[in-house]
Amino acid sequence: MGFEPDRVSTITVDSYSTLVDVDAAERALADRVDDPEPVSRRWRARSLEYTMVANHLDAYQPFYEMNRDALQHALDAHDADVSTAERDEILAVYHELDVFDDVRDGLERLREGGYDVYVLSNGNPEMLESMVAHAGIGDLLDGVISAHEVETFKPDVELYRHAAGRTGTPIGEIAHVSALWFDVQGAIHAGMQGVRADRKGEPWESFGPDPSLTVETFHDLAAELGV
Repeated sequence: MGFEPDRVSTITVDSYSTLVDVDAAERALADRVDDPEPVSRRWRARSLEYTMVANHLDAYQPFYEMNRDALQHALDAHDADVSTAERDEILAVYHELDVFDDVRDGLERLREGGYDVYVLSNGNPEMLESMVAHAGIGDLLDGVISAHEVETFKPDVELYRHAAGRTGTPIGEIAHVSALWFDVQGAIHAGMQGVRADRKGEPWESFGPDPSLTVETFHDLAAELGV
């Protein structure tokens, strides 16, 4: 089903890879690891995999701890000689990731168009507080919704339903924006419209439903909404 702008009254937005660039974390590895790219890729992949497995094993822990364990695995897998203190310094980069250029102006445009905007993220509250502050977007948000509130990660339907309750919006009136394929599909499965933020021109998945809409920037979404 295609995008239906007239149904949208509230917009939820993912954080990492959508508002801020997780690839910037590779730079934090560069001073301590000879070949940071494969370590960074494995770190990010395991971080997301751990959250999904935790949903099924009833093994929730805050996302910062998931991310720490994933980083340790990636360092071990590549025989990186990094101390615990250095690992934690690398991990801390998640508090100050680069913000995508369109974020501030794009969210402002959506707000001026009359839409409520919330962050909906796997990140725990402390991570999200620092991300919002670093991105300078706190004044543009109606709220921040963390998986920590229900101790369940994306793409579990419970988190999207919780977001609908937190926003006070019928779930069918929410458009969820994310760069992560499973997050887009999770939102659609829960009854939202799933908007893919395709910042890197990568092909869509051959598995599962297509996005309701694909955009490159928040300005593209605003244009689709007629604001």
